[in-house]
Amino acid sequence: MSSRSIQLSDALYDYMLSVSLQETSLLQRLRLETAELPDARMQISPEQGQFMAMLVELMQARRIIEVGTFTGYSALCMAMAMPADGEMVCCDVETEWTDIAQKYWEEAGCRYLIDLRIAPAVETLDQLLLQKRQGHYDLVFIDADKGNYDAYYERAIQLVRRRGLIMIDNTLWGGSVIDGNNQKPDTLAIRALNLKLVQDSRVQVSMLPLGDGLTLILKK
Repeated sequence: MSSRSIQLSDALYDYMLSVSLQETSLLQRLRLETAELPDARMQISPEQGQFMAMLVELMQARRIIEVGTFTGYSALCMAMAMPADGEMVCCDVETEWTDIAQKYWEEAGCRYLIDLRIAPAVETLDQLLLQKRQGHYDLVFIDADKGNYDAYYERAIQLVRRRGLIMIDNTLWGGSVIDGNNQKPDTLAIRALNLKLVQDSRVQVSMLPLGDGLTLILKK
């Protein structure tokens, strides 16, 4: 039997966070406020946010797109890791959530980095393509409605530069991807995209069992 990722019990997960999480008090307050919302499950885990921020720093990413912003935790993690002259386009359709996000972005002093666009993300991405932004971005993070994942990916692959990174969240979908009885549209969309990515000659892929499954896609 080949080696595999360790399974985390609640106690082991808590230990991992205790010896690795360096979350700021501001990020913690945002995460805890979001946890009180009915849709709190849409927030990424703190260790995933920290991992994404490290990738931003390692890449020295200056231009980022986020598809699906919710209350702004992931955007804040990445924005705080960006240089002062960076730019981030955040796509969402819900002002109730993004009003919370903007409050924390302002407090963190990085609101000026973020271009928040309240509109269907496909429209925003198409606008960027019409503005000749192909190959302009270092990193794209996709964490929105699952039925449009493939549409977001195909636009992201055009907008990201060569050797740029696309990150897609929820690619293990709570384990539903291997449940043959689950034929819900969102599950089918994620399964189809996962199969497409591993066969896509345009990219290199690594799926991590982080959060609900995080797939890293490097554009060749």
